[in-house]
Amino acid sequence: MPSRNPGAITQDWEPVVLHKSRPKSQDLRDPKAVNQALRSGVAVQTVKKFDAGSNKKLAPAVNAKKLDEGTEPAALDKVPVEVRQAIQKARLEKKMSQSELAKQINERPQVVQEYENGKAVPNQAVLAKMERVLGVKLRGKIGK
Repeated sequence: MPSRNPGAITQDWEPVVLHKSRPKSQDLRDPKAVNQALRSGVAVQTVKKFDAGSNKKLAPAVNAKKLDEGTEPAALDKVPVEVRQAIQKARLEKKMSQSELAKQINERPQVVQEYENGKAVPNQAVLAKMERVLGVKLRGKIGK
């Protein structure tokens, strides 16, 4: 009968070391764990955080406000009076309401209202749609 182990039997006598898993950071911040570490003489690191635990809301410094205002761009241009009047006049000649004009140019009625009141910042795409529907020139030299 043939033997199953043709060679010499050897054993591995290397020691096996089992390590405990490292404690989680949340467990390390636990007051009980900190007190136990202090009692056993282990070094404990403490860090003071800036303004930790304060609910104070300090007003920004006046100088910072001046800096912010200085870097802001100038006021945006609004719709000129001539353009506003041209939109209203052409819309009324076609007997359209602001909401009907808004539907035809695929915009909200609020957009048309802002253009006619002069509160909107002119958008060339919206003005081009209004020109097409109303048949009036709104861009170019009319505003100058």
